[in-house]
Amino acid sequence: MLAASLLFASLSSAQTSDGRPPANEFVRQIIDNELQAEKNDHSHWMLRLETRKSGTTEVREVVETKDGELDWLISVNGEPLPEDQRRERGRGLQRLISNPAELKKSKRETDEDQARSQRLLKMLPDALVFEYGEQRGDLVELKFKPNSHFRPPSHEAAVVHAMEGVLRVNGRQKRLVEISGHLTRPVKFGGGLLGHLDAGGHFYVKQEEVQPGYWELTVLDVDMKGKALFFKTIGVQEEMKRSMFRRVRDDLTAAQGANLLYQQMRTTSKISFKTETAVSSHCRRDGCSGRYDSSPRPSDSDKLLVIGRCEWADTAAALIIVPLIVREAFRSMRGRACGCC
Repeated sequence: MLAASLLFASLSSAQTSDGRPPANEFVRQIIDNELQAEKNDHSHWMLRLETRKSGTTEVREVVETKDGELDWLISVNGEPLPEDQRRERGRGLQRLISNPAELKKSKRETDEDQARSQRLLKMLPDALVFEYGEQRGDLVELKFKPNSHFRPPSHEAAVVHAMEGVLRVNGRQKRLVEISGHLTRPVKFGGGLLGHLDAGGHFYVKQEEVQPGYWELTVLDVDMKGKALFFKTIGVQEEMKRSMFRRVRDDLTAAQGANLLYQQMRTTSKISFKTETAVSSHCRRDGCSGRYDSSPRPSDSDKLLVIGRCEWADTAAALIIVPLIVREAFRSMRGRACGCC
């Protein structure tokens, strides 16, 4: 037993002929650093979000707060929203921030998604076999394929284990830069009785350093198909781009975030908000620290203003898109769609 342990330790610490650690060990180091960086990063940002799904392109202004993320829909297929819809969104935003329970629920779901995604991220060096590819400056390429000795403990892990593709990292900062891949084989849920994802489904995720030391998700492209119970089609096709990052206060509240959205929309659309922007004038008066009158619970359309429950709100989690794929599949089985975007 002692000999086996020593042999394992020796193999784990062995280096390649060029002095680099084994590829899987290097990936483990990168992931450990990525997760630690995420844990220590309490920054919040205001940004522009563009999504393409089911033939529709939507552009939103997004603000991150300590209570969750809020967004404002700017345009659909290149056309700005009609004024009545913009005003209704303003009222919906005010109702939403007046109901902290809804924001807390969304944040709780986000935290759960993040924890699950990070467990999958830690699983990568075990589920996949990595080998070094090209290196250009600080950018190191690692090719990966399924590890035949790995036994997936969950549906999400089974999807990870079926992936083949390329991971690129910043070797100097030890940060994930991008991951692209595809499913090498169908992934069956419940032995195929509950459904499956088709082979060939692909994904691409990228993060960039938006300010020195701060990395954020910038690109997401997913195309997965399959079948669910009763032959219902599963479809996860999503393109997303995040840009125009501006840092905001780390302790920004939802009310303060809403005020920033109002101010930004005034700048971009030149719309004059009146009664529906009472929240904004109130924030200017007392520094966004006051409470608001109770309002009806948010409608389903109001909930679209909260996007913090999507897995890609967290950079490390977004680099493993599996939870989104699997959750969307099971939502499809129940006749529900992801209402986060």
